[in-house]
Amino acid sequence: MANQFSSSVEFGLNLSRRIYYGKDPVAVPAMSRSPDGYLPTAPMCYAMISDPDTVDNPDIRSYQPYVHGKCDPPALIPLQLLGVSMEVDCSLDTAFVTVTARWRVHCVLASSTCDCRLAIPMGEQGSLLGVDVDNTGRTYHTEMICVNDENDKEKVAKAKDGYFLKSQIYIIDIPQFSGGSIFTIKIKWSQKILFNEGQFSLSVPFNFPSYVNPIGMKAPLKERILVKVNSGVAREVSCNISSHPLKVQVREAGKLSLSYEAEVKAWSSMDFSFSYIVSLTDIVGGVLLQSPFLRDFDERDIFCFYLYPGKSHDRKVFRESVVFLVDISGSMKGSPLENTKNAIITSLSHLNAEDTFNIIAFNGEFNLFSPSMEPATVEARLNATKWIEATFIANGGTNILNPLTQAMKLFQNSTASDSIPLIFLITDGTVENERQICNFVKSCVTNGQSACTPRLCTFGIGLYCNHYFLQMLAQIGRGHYDAAYDLDSIVFRMQRLFRKASSVIVSDITLGSLSLDSLELFPSYIPDLSLECPLMISGRCNGTFPESVKVSGTLADMTKFEVDLPVQREKDIQLTNVLAERHMDFLTSQAWLLESKELEEKVSKMSIQHKIPSEYTCMVLVENGVGKKAPEPVLIKKAYRKLTKQGLERNTEKLFLGGMSLGFGYPKATADNVPPAIKEAKPSEGLLEKATSTCCGRLADNCCGMCLLQTCRFANDQCTVVCTQLCAALACFELINCCIEICDCDCLQ
Repeated sequence: MANQFSSSVEFGLNLSRRIYYGKDPVAVPAMSRSPDGYLPTAPMCYAMISDPDTVDNPDIRSYQPYVHGKCDPPALIPLQLLGVSMEVDCSLDTAFVTVTARWRVHCVLASSTCDCRLAIPMGEQGSLLGVDVDNTGRTYHTEMICVNDENDKEKVAKAKDGYFLKSQIYIIDIPQFSGGSIFTIKIKWSQKILFNEGQFSLSVPFNFPSYVNPIGMKAPLKERILVKVNSGVAREVSCNISSHPLKVQVREAGKLSLSYEAEVKAWSSMDFSFSYIVSLTDIVGGVLLQSPFLRDFDERDIFCFYLYPGKSHDRKVFRESVVFLVDISGSMKGSPLENTKNAIITSLSHLNAEDTFNIIAFNGEFNLFSPSMEPATVEARLNATKWIEATFIANGGTNILNPLTQAMKLFQNSTASDSIPLIFLITDGTVENERQICNFVKSCVTNGQSACTPRLCTFGIGLYCNHYFLQMLAQIGRGHYDAAYDLDSIVFRMQRLFRKASSVIVSDITLGSLSLDSLELFPSYIPDLSLECPLMISGRCNGTFPESVKVSGTLADMTKFEVDLPVQREKDIQLTNVLAERHMDFLTSQAWLLESKELEEKVSKMSIQHKIPSEYTCMVLVENGVGKKAPEPVLIKKAYRKLTKQGLERNTEKLFLGGMSLGFGYPKATADNVPPAIKEAKPSEGLLEKATSTCCGRLADNCCGMCLLQTCRFANDQCTVVCTQLCAALACFELINCCIEICDCDCLQ
């Protein structure tokens, strides 16, 4: 799909050479291919060209020779960017990015129209929150709808107007833009802020290719970036590295505001990267408390505990005792297994001689590298590398419970108190007994001693595994979860997850008594504090919160860790927005495990309230209807209101945006050893047919007489006679006038 997209852009750029810019010579930007082809590296908008003959300057007609044939799939011509601004709001570990851009359809005749394709590349764990389009009186906006009936589910399954091009690039097709028109698109998404060595870092796609720069435009190009940081900690925040020259506007304890605004000759040619440091010399934390906003369906207070690990200099970490549990079923053949092998071998090289390890390869059966835990000596690691090369051969089915049970047994005789036992599960499949596996791990956590109970980290590859099962398993096992939806990201993401899980500085963390009327924690099992990741526990509660909360745990030198976290009422951070997606993921995992319809409905409400995609809702692009002719006759208005009260609601045009949900795994694909699917989906058919046959589509939905008459122009004579007679009969009952007033199509214009 990505290759096809790049080819369509390359074809569109070649096609754009037809555009005539006048007699004076104009410097046309170079159309060089980037290392990733022509994939977007910033929010981009493209004209979708099916008829090459419509490509020309809308202001100056060149009268070039007619081009025969159609473009299938449509060629994509990048539109000219007239202005762009970006706002980044960093709160705790989440960044909310809003990009507003003005585009011009510079490549289509003024008498013609085209659809436009919007490409939205997002950063780390990006989640699309909304899109607004203003096209000179014709506007669109996104909203979440609940997927209840089978009709909605079928539309979501066949959604073709929105899909992932790659794991972090989302595509939306928007219909009918006139040649020469200027329109504005506002995009909002959230992404995670990474943490490493006491530094928070953020990277936002903002690298515009040269061919979006307006040609021959004399007005200056204005570029604007605004950044706000609220760390939640009353400590100094300082900017460390920035790709663009940011100027400090406001600096307060725990807060920082910066801006960049300039007139440029060409748009930004680099991603916006930004890192900042919170002045921490030791482990620091706090509790943020906030009342729900007025329209929140959950009336309980929302809170967030956080612990920052501080600087890592001379900070002792727990010794590592790790078992790699690796899926080598037939579906892992090729790139998935090769990348997994490389990631594990690299992780082994980071172990110290006092650490211990083992490896279990599983499919329908399982095979151990050693019957017991092995010290991570140079010789043992070399033998393990040879064993991996000889044993990791993809074949057979998938059975997780038996090898997981064996991995648990390896730690039963462990007596090392200064090590954290860790199981690292890697799979690309779904098995039938996943709930049984979760209950088994829960029983091990409940019955075992916390000091020697293994932490369970999970890593999913592709879309055929049940990611909510893996999230729940990691939550119960007090570990971490990650996934690779693109096969080329397996090594990077797996190593990052391993570093996070193997750099524990405080274990067995507990909260003091809160004496609240009700308390709901996310996650319910508190994980350890790692150098590579701040610890955040959030939730909802009823009752009076104490002024401070005692947190205790065990440090790597086996001494007691205790700290009193002050509780403060937070006013500047909207906690519900920051924590909503985290809560939804936990609740979705619980809804899957418990098969709870009540929890599913709760997730749906949260999704609609916060406009965050979920498994039980769908994002749709809705035309606002601005500028349409309003019905005039009073009697018709009353008739329409009466029809509406009877449940015959007006059919609003909605474009279903698919591909945002992960699903709950595909057992059949696992049973058939189908290679892992990556996070991209080819739309079943293009949007062009919908844009050019609006009346015909609405004829089926509304039975509009005027649409029917217009459609008759494209039918044969016999059909025209029959339809005309039918409409004449309807006219006797004054239904044609009703159609004129109620129908929202443009068939009379």
